[in-house]
Amino acid sequence: MADQGRTARRARGGGRRAAGAVLAALLCAAACTAPADEAPDTTARDIRATLDRRAAAVLHHDEDAYVATVDPDATALRGAQRKEFGHLADVPIGAWTYRVTELAAHGADRATADVTLGYRIEGYDSAPVSVDRVLDLERDPADGRWYLTADRAADGGGRQLWEQGDVEVVRGASSLVLGVGRTRGELKGIAATADLAVPDVSAAWPEHWAGRVVVLVPRTVTDMAQLLGSPASNYRGIAAVTTGETGGSGKTPADRVIVNPEAYALLGSFGQRVVLTHETTHVATRADTSAATPSWLSEGFADWAAYRDRERTATEIAPELGDAVRRGDLPAALPTDEDFGFAGDPDRLARAYEGGWMACELIAEQWGEAKLYAFYRAVGGHAGRDGAVEQALHEVLGTTPEDFTVRWRDYLESRLG
Repeated sequence: MADQGRTARRARGGGRRAAGAVLAALLCAAACTAPADEAPDTTARDIRATLDRRAAAVLHHDEDAYVATVDPDATALRGAQRKEFGHLADVPIGAWTYRVTELAAHGADRATADVTLGYRIEGYDSAPVSVDRVLDLERDPADGRWYLTADRAADGGGRQLWEQGDVEVVRGASSLVLGVGRTRGELKGIAATADLAVPDVSAAWPEHWAGRVVVLVPRTVTDMAQLLGSPASNYRGIAAVTTGETGGSGKTPADRVIVNPEAYALLGSFGQRVVLTHETTHVATRADTSAATPSWLSEGFADWAAYRDRERTATEIAPELGDAVRRGDLPAALPTDEDFGFAGDPDRLARAYEGGWMACELIAEQWGEAKLYAFYRAVGGHAGRDGAVEQALHEVLGTTPEDFTVRWRDYLESRLG
């Protein structure tokens, strides 16, 4: 995805066919950045027409029309595209569009197009998910039409769930769970837990949000990593992540909670509920989360919402940080964004999450929950990272970074010492 924010909770051991899709506006105008002599207007127009037909085929559930946009001589690609189309059969797609962002012509009959695929799940997404793809195309001189010869993720982009297998769909009261290679019973269990998480989040976050969550459950952690376009080693022991854009877009896109089935299964029911509540909090707060929001605040608030009103002590919620405090290793400063890196030391990662939670717990306890909400919004609404926290501390909490750090360190000692 173009700008992907990722969040996660560290796992701890514990315990088909969619109906009624309405044909939407299919295509945005192409933004052709190649020179005119390389990609004349007729080329861009005719390629858009091919993508028009492709998008309409998805919305009309017309497999033959979808495959007909692929070069008849590309037998393997046609087979793969037919299979992937079938994998989507149960997913309630409400919108499917292609926008050409760059077009390079290679002679008169060949071209490469960078496109953004935008799709929306009916009844769940208030805005589309954006996926960057690269398409190779060739023009058939016989009919003048352009046909796909290759369709792949853009550099750094991830695969899509339907590229990994047949998508099983489970609908919850406030959730939609899409799984590949997992049992229906497992997916129903995740939907039930997500249905508990949604009202928990609404109680902890007073701002308006969709009140729905889409959860993806791939077959393995390797498949999870492919969806995210990152190495699998980054996610071993991570029970779930949330994807979505933060900052710069001017609107809130759809988020997806992606579950690592291997780590998630190691958790008891309490841990699973905490994980899905944490991730759903990211979905709810996305409109007020931006590039100005530090990880300690976004992750700490999500943990605060997940543990709010839970009968757990601070030492139970923050064991790694508690151990550090009791051995005299009190952190000197709030966690940095780098502390939240998945590929690093897992204990450091745990302490970062726990430190962020304690900071938000401190604000809620000493200034009140309303101030915590206002502080979160103020930081996220700042023009950029520089000065965002400092200004919000001053204007919302009436304090300074230095004073807040002292208070936070004292709070760690009093709660965890």
